[in-house]
Amino acid sequence: MTPQPTMPAGEAAPRPRVPLWLLALLTFSGTLAMHVFVPALPLAGQDLGAGPGAMRMTISLYILGLAVGQLVYGPLADRYGRRPVLMVGLTLYAVSGLAALLAPGVQALIAARLFQALGGCAGLVLGRAIVRDLAGPQEAAQRLALMNLMVTLGPGLAPLLGTALAELAGWRSIFVLLCALGVVNLLFTWRMLPETGQRTVQSGATLARNTLRLVRSPVFLGYAVGGGCATTSMYAFVASAPFIFTGRLHRPAHEVGFYLAVLISGVWLGSMVASRLMARRLPITRVLVWANLVSVLGAFVFLGMVLSGQLNVFWTVLPMFVFTLGAGIASPAALTQAISVDPQVIGSASGLYGFTQMAVGAICTALAGIGQDPALAAALILAGAGVISQLSFWMALRPEGGQTPSQGG
Repeated sequence: MTPQPTMPAGEAAPRPRVPLWLLALLTFSGTLAMHVFVPALPLAGQDLGAGPGAMRMTISLYILGLAVGQLVYGPLADRYGRRPVLMVGLTLYAVSGLAALLAPGVQALIAARLFQALGGCAGLVLGRAIVRDLAGPQEAAQRLALMNLMVTLGPGLAPLLGTALAELAGWRSIFVLLCALGVVNLLFTWRMLPETGQRTVQSGATLARNTLRLVRSPVFLGYAVGGGCATTSMYAFVASAPFIFTGRLHRPAHEVGFYLAVLISGVWLGSMVASRLMARRLPITRVLVWANLVSVLGAFVFLGMVLSGQLNVFWTVLPMFVFTLGAGIASPAALTQAISVDPQVIGSASGLYGFTQMAVGAICTALAGIGQDPALAAALILAGAGVISQLSFWMALRPEGGQTPSQGG
């Protein structure tokens, strides 16, 4: 049997060369489609005659689609290869963008968004798996951090872009952009992306057993659950932001995109810091735990401002920027640790990690709609997620006495 590609490119057999910018483009397309539509929620709701709850479903079900789809793409990519599975997903992404553009009502829009997410999550799973195919754990963490820098540039600008498109050309113009992006991704993949994985002869039962082994691993579960709580829990705030800024803080709608861009830039800055730390060969687990503590601090400061009645734009943006900064540092570390647990099923691990991450995001987004105060709901969710993430990371570290596969003895 051909060995699995778990060593850095350039050692032993030569590995295919894949542009990092292409993997970043494929990866961020799935989350871009979520962020770019958030500022247009009030306008789209008014046009379709839908309330905030229904419009929030276009976000929460999108996140759920990102979660469920990754369970499918990971095992399929391990069995049939990265390239063909990715092209199927990109085709679905483009077609669903067209369906969302033509949606006559909110129910049709919600359905189109769900299928758009099911297509877009292919890039999330396989972009990360391809990076791990071509590099060892420490180098993969550094490359994932660099890729995250490029990935977050898109969502960082997405709220501004979404605001501009919605106001200048209507909210449907957003889906013209997303449909075109899907077509471009499909063409680039067809022309530029070689196969990087090794197609296995494992049966479906064998793949199921391998996945079950991951699910039963406290190390994998700790990194997966902790990684989700440390990162995608922020979606609770993202989905509530238009209603927090315009409703409670009485800011005009066109400012929402700017505030969200500032927050997402925290992820970008965190990814830059993570790349520098990984280059200095600092222990991945130490970086992970301390970065998450930064996010926990930001969440509790935000909660304190809400409970004290002192909430304003500054005390909303600042603690949330701190939260996203910590998330940006923690994200590549948690992902690398999770998909390094079993190098024989990198695709499945990437998919299962992504499912857990997005499921946490979907749950947090849905919970943010409970109650009459979106700021209080978001603050409680972020603080609770921060506590859970710390407990999960320590659970992952405990079985091997603080040593993980990427650190060795």
